[in-house]
Amino acid sequence: MKKFAALFLSLVLVASLLASGCRQSGGLTEVTLNEVAHSIFYAPQYAAIELGYFKDEGIDLTLVNGGGADKVMTALISGDADIGFMGSEASIYVYAEGAEDPVVNFAQLTQRAGNFLVAREPMTDFSWADLAGASVLGGRKGGMPQMVFEYILKKNGLDPETDVNIDQSISFGLTAAAFTGGDADFTVEFEPYATLLEQEGSGYVVASLGEASGYVPYTAYSAPKSYLESHPDIIQSFTNAIQKGLDYVNSHTAEEIAAVIAPQFPETDEATIATIVGRYLEQDTWKEDTVFEESSFDLLQKILEEAGELPKAVPYDQLVTTEYSAKAAGK
Repeated sequence: MKKFAALFLSLVLVASLLASGCRQSGGLTEVTLNEVAHSIFYAPQYAAIELGYFKDEGIDLTLVNGGGADKVMTALISGDADIGFMGSEASIYVYAEGAEDPVVNFAQLTQRAGNFLVAREPMTDFSWADLAGASVLGGRKGGMPQMVFEYILKKNGLDPETDVNIDQSISFGLTAAAFTGGDADFTVEFEPYATLLEQEGSGYVVASLGEASGYVPYTAYSAPKSYLESHPDIIQSFTNAIQKGLDYVNSHTAEEIAAVIAPQFPETDEATIATIVGRYLEQDTWKEDTVFEESSFDLLQKILEEAGELPKAVPYDQLVTTEYSAKAAGK
């Protein structure tokens, strides 16, 4: 949370000097989307891009990989991005610092955690109690991956501070390599790293954090309140495109989805993409609509509170709007 406090204090002055406006390109409105990571976990978004749903909605989308929620938030506050895609905890952190122009979540995409617990050996009868005394490569303190992991441990009677040795020193994206090199008994991995570790025989997926944690509002789309108020038509069109992407992935096979989004992941063969998409479909990863329910927001704050990262409770109606999602879903 301290990282977001520093971010807010350093950028609020800059943000106050920026004016948002609509940019046009070939009859389409240019929109910059900054995503927290480029991952198959977000397949509906890439389906919407590849199937032309954004263009159908009049949007010329520029996609930028922010490489972390803190960097996505920086882009939003500085005006380098119009819309951000990240864990909603970031908006809570910045709001708690007194943001005059809070970042509001307007569409939820994933409803399960997208990472998996990988062990060195197959464990067909794995239980979370097996992590007692074990060493695990975890995630960044205050980030959703780590907080959900800690939430699961507590649900299963384990104290993250004393019962499990969690290494949080390795940067995101490098834990799989560290695990292959011999560090730790387990590692918590997003795709494609979990599947790649299995394919090379270096690890075995023994549990899904998405299944173990239940329905969690893991990632959502957000924008500064001022942008939502200035460009409601753009936000509605954007949400419509994401809804179409959700409709597609929720009505097609893993193989069909993989064929569509493959251009987004040229470094990964289509069969591997299909395996990963299938794993996400099996655990009911993606919502049927983008409505960010109040119960989900309350659960998010509970997870933050248990992790010691909730500076203060935030009213749901201050950081979430369902106006655009409801219209996109025909509600």
